[in-house]
Amino acid sequence: MAKVKYYYDSDTLSYKKIKNKISVVLKRISLAMISAFMFMVLGYVVLTPLFDSPKEKELKRQLEFLKLNEELHSKKIEQLGSVLNEIQERDNNIYRLYFEVNPIPLEQRKAGFGGVNRYKALEGFDNSEMVIDVTKNMDILSKQLYIQSKSLDEIVKLAENKEELLAAIPAIQPINNENLTRMASGYGWRNDPFTKARKRHFGMDFTAPKGTPVYATGDGVVVRADQNAAGYGKHIRIHHGFGYVTLYAHLSNYNVRKNQRVKRGDLIGFVGNTGRSEAPHLHYEVMKNGEQINPINFYYGNLSPEEFEAMQRAAQIEGQSLD
Repeated sequence: MAKVKYYYDSDTLSYKKIKNKISVVLKRISLAMISAFMFMVLGYVVLTPLFDSPKEKELKRQLEFLKLNEELHSKKIEQLGSVLNEIQERDNNIYRLYFEVNPIPLEQRKAGFGGVNRYKALEGFDNSEMVIDVTKNMDILSKQLYIQSKSLDEIVKLAENKEELLAAIPAIQPINNENLTRMASGYGWRNDPFTKARKRHFGMDFTAPKGTPVYATGDGVVVRADQNAAGYGKHIRIHHGFGYVTLYAHLSNYNVRKNQRVKRGDLIGFVGNTGRSEAPHLHYEVMKNGEQINPINFYYGNLSPEEFEAMQRAAQIEGQSLD
């Protein structure tokens, strides 16, 4: 058994056990190690957020690259959208106007996507808002490009048939009217010659003696040459294609038959006073896609600008029609 040694402490006036120096050293070492460990843990907790690991640095670099890519894509989409807007403007105001087809409404071109949330799978990420915004803009741009592509396909087909289209358009007056004195009533609201009530007049009336020649205003096929339509008397309808139909009413006689193909300027009949008519005249109508439109807009084929302007002024005078 090891001897226990004591020493006299003059401060406390008592004896105290002399401790083994090795145990003291070990305790001090343990205390130092514990302190060092605690300091390391504390340092890790405090300093780790301030210093990234190589893997974290790489992930951050990739994230910054993705954000930069998204921004570049957004700018590119914006540039493409501007170019597409210019093409759409030219399509509606030049190409489609030139070929006389209806412009595509802005609402149809800019329509979005309805129904379910198409971008739900992209939600919940740090940069979800940016990714969804870019994806949505790309989808809208793709849809607009598809609509524009279809429109240009239509224009290409019309261009291929341009010669046929130009021949089909009813581009001349239906009777000889060199001095512009035969236009009696224009398109629009007029007084009915029988009831005196105001009503829509869907064509133009040309006064002329009975038997005056009537000409086809464009190439086409005669689809009617009869007097079975109420009010029109003996009349002719020509289907020109491309949505155009012309009607020639109150004739005295025909010079064509049903299903006969005619060319612009061909003699098709003669002015008369048949049907609901007050005096010998020709009632002439132009229809596009089933809708009656103002014939005066198609007389560019045999009128100078000055003559067209004079006829337009005369056609705007609201008087009484002849049928």
